[in-house]
Amino acid sequence: MTTPDARSGTGRPAELFFEDLVPGLTVDLGVVTVDADEMVAFARRFDPQWYHVDPDLAAASRHGGLIASGFYTVSLFMRAYVDHLLSRAAADASPGLEELRWLAPVRAGDRLAVRVDVMGARPSTARPGLGTVSLTGTMLRLGPDDRPEQEVLRTRFRGWFAVRPVKTHPAEAEAAGTDADQPDGDPTETSGSAEAQRHD
Repeated sequence: MTTPDARSGTGRPAELFFEDLVPGLTVDLGVVTVDADEMVAFARRFDPQWYHVDPDLAAASRHGGLIASGFYTVSLFMRAYVDHLLSRAAADASPGLEELRWLAPVRAGDRLAVRVDVMGARPSTARPGLGTVSLTGTMLRLGPDDRPEQEVLRTRFRGWFAVRPVKTHPAEAEAAGTDADQPDGDPTETSGSAEAQRHD
């Protein structure tokens, strides 16, 4: 039979698979501009600390004005990751992240260059058909000349991605089905082998 087409993280047919995400690969996730209203609205809803939501207090403080919630900043990273990579890749869930660092304040109007680097990749032993990819994500503030001025966010995390599907010719699938109807050897051995595979 034919293996169904894998879906990307946004539901469209995938064009990138585990095999494409090789260590050393860098993926440009574009440039995001921090919107003042969105930045404050996020903080009021999820992180209403004074230096995120009170412009007068923030201006009189060492911050010199409102700064973005770190969780807003990482949300901007996530959106860029989805738009520019997961929308094309056969992405599954993520088993989690190892590091999340906010390295410098982010402010309204900042332009942040976003990228991910593939640090490692290996087939998953727990989830057949998937590979585990280790990634580092970074966001860098750009200056007026579009040159990076300062790294503002760094994160290390892992993602599961489907291996590239193998399409089987109908005649081959029919032959495989015929062979499966005529098992060879000791049934006990066959059962034991299947049991062992389930524990890998």
